[in-house]
Amino acid sequence: MGTPERPLSRRAFHYNAGFLTNKRVRRILTLAGYDLKLGKPTAEDDVIVWGHSPYAPRGEAVAEATGASLVRVEDAFLRSLFPGRSGEPPMGLVIDRQGMYFDASGPSDIETLLATHPLDDTALLNRARDVSARMVAGHLSKYAATDPSLPAPERAGYVLLIDQTCGDASIELGQATPDSFAEALTWAREDHPDAQIIIKTHPETRDGHRPGHFDGDLPPNVVLDDRPVSLWRMFEGARAVYCVTSGAGFEAILAGHKPVVFGVPFYAGWGLTDDRRPVPARRQRTLTRAQLVAAALILYPTWYDPYRDQLCEVEEVLGALEAQVNAWRQDRGGYVALGMRSWKKGHLRQSFGQHDRFDFEENPFKAARDGRRVVVWAGRETEDMRDQCRAADRVLLRMEDGFLRSRGLGAELVPPLSLVLDDLGIYYDPTRESRLEHLIAEATALPTPRLDRAEKLIGALRRAGVTKYNLEGAAAPDVPDGAQVILVPGQVEDDASIRLGAGDVNTNEELLRTARRLNPQAFVIYKPHPDVEAGLRPGLLPEEARSLADHIADQTGAEALLAIADRVVTMTSAMGFEALIRGIPVTTLGAPFYAGWGLTSDLGSVPDRRKARPSLAALVHAALITYPRYTDPVTGLPCPVEVALHRLATGEGVPQKPSLRALAKLQGWMAGQSWIWRK
Repeated sequence: MGTPERPLSRRAFHYNAGFLTNKRVRRILTLAGYDLKLGKPTAEDDVIVWGHSPYAPRGEAVAEATGASLVRVEDAFLRSLFPGRSGEPPMGLVIDRQGMYFDASGPSDIETLLATHPLDDTALLNRARDVSARMVAGHLSKYAATDPSLPAPERAGYVLLIDQTCGDASIELGQATPDSFAEALTWAREDHPDAQIIIKTHPETRDGHRPGHFDGDLPPNVVLDDRPVSLWRMFEGARAVYCVTSGAGFEAILAGHKPVVFGVPFYAGWGLTDDRRPVPARRQRTLTRAQLVAAALILYPTWYDPYRDQLCEVEEVLGALEAQVNAWRQDRGGYVALGMRSWKKGHLRQSFGQHDRFDFEENPFKAARDGRRVVVWAGRETEDMRDQCRAADRVLLRMEDGFLRSRGLGAELVPPLSLVLDDLGIYYDPTRESRLEHLIAEATALPTPRLDRAEKLIGALRRAGVTKYNLEGAAAPDVPDGAQVILVPGQVEDDASIRLGAGDVNTNEELLRTARRLNPQAFVIYKPHPDVEAGLRPGLLPEEARSLADHIADQTGAEALLAIADRVVTMTSAMGFEALIRGIPVTTLGAPFYAGWGLTSDLGSVPDRRKARPSLAALVHAALITYPRYTDPVTGLPCPVEVALHRLATGEGVPQKPSLRALAKLQGWMAGQSWIWRK
């Protein structure tokens, strides 16, 4: 799997203004090798039209008159969060040189693929199964802006009938009529006389843009459902699915149904549907679900990566959609934030305020009764905040930086690329459960392809040398031949992870003394925390303790030290997690989030509830893929971890260290005074 190569350019003439005005469509076509032109083609050129739109006959006539090849273009089967009418650009296109997937009157590229391609490659079919699983798990459809928290109807065993918008070209070209919907309803009631029939409306009908085929005058026990509920949630409780030519019928197949079909969509006629219309004689083959998915989602479309501005594979599109739809689902109700420092407000609004509903409040009573989700910076949570949220029946979300943060320090006011929201606790506090703990335990049951993604991420992190802060610095020291290198990362001594998770060893001096006692013959390197080195936070090693180390790695980058370390000894530092990623053994003296799972040598007290035994890939999947959310500094969009890693590795678009050191020092001092006052 990799970025598809750009093909040789072909001149493609068009007669639809949309090819001029839609930048995303033009860009995908250009990357796919089409040089878009106005004018008159020759027989050696292409004429490109949008599906069977009202403007397509212009291009059809020109192609017929000149002998140019006709190429039809449409949105791919995973389009975006919202329909195109919203103005949101597509994540991919289908570019068909034979016909169009929804036109059953003649062959199309996808029909040819389904009829003739071997579709027997094991790797291809495994990819197809994982694509299906990710769509189901992420509740991803062609238009992904649905809410999985909305329940399916209470009484399972209903029949789901999929409506479409009136005038949809796929109806007539799929050898159906508007009457086919009434016919589907009649047969659904005939086939299942005891079942409730639920008619699922199209998103554009729900939004009032285009009418559907059913109104309020419905037979008994038949209801419309126009909620933005996930189709996958609806499929779970359905005994049967009826449709005409909707793409939702394809998704029903992925969900394990054999839909009853009253038209001839591209997925009919291959043994996966109950076809109530004659299908073309061209479709004689019986396919598996994985083969259908391989053709429809891997081989047929041209997919686009909006972050790197290049063609890509469907897996990258899934990652983008997962990131964007998860952010939309979390953010659409808005937030009111407590305890946020002023310098953070701008990037928090950018990262979480997609709907301009991220506001700030200092009064917990007002925040809890605002009606929106309540967020607090984890280290500034108070009992009063918890009490007010409990009284108002609101969940208090704790926010913190993620584990791939920036190229620079938060203490120097460099904004993060990743943040976490935790509804249970926070990852650095072992005294109570956190959402990350749950995710780590659940990751032990992840399917192999999902863990393969984490393995690839581990490899990319190692190759790129990316850490939490990605600070450049001095080179690593020379080490005596044959010496075992013990790396001891210092920490900010008033940091919440020390106060809550360090245990008996809770100062840098005690940490270094313990590391030396455990490894008396080793070459011990002590790495001061960057915030401490910068003079922004407390934790300087006493002068008399410096002799316990063979080398004090002042101003040395973490990656350079990890490259020579044989073991890391830490209290709760994130550098222990970075060492695990690089295959370096780790001894913990406290209870960081990665301790207690069987991957570290734990000398401190870790919670008994950490009973799962995840692999390193499972731990990484939970901590770097599932738990945080990332914001791409170039596009401003929510993005998958792989994009954040690319930005941190290359520096492209990543905020650099601002010239606000005096303000940073003042804020660090005030935070320390606040902690002393609270004690």
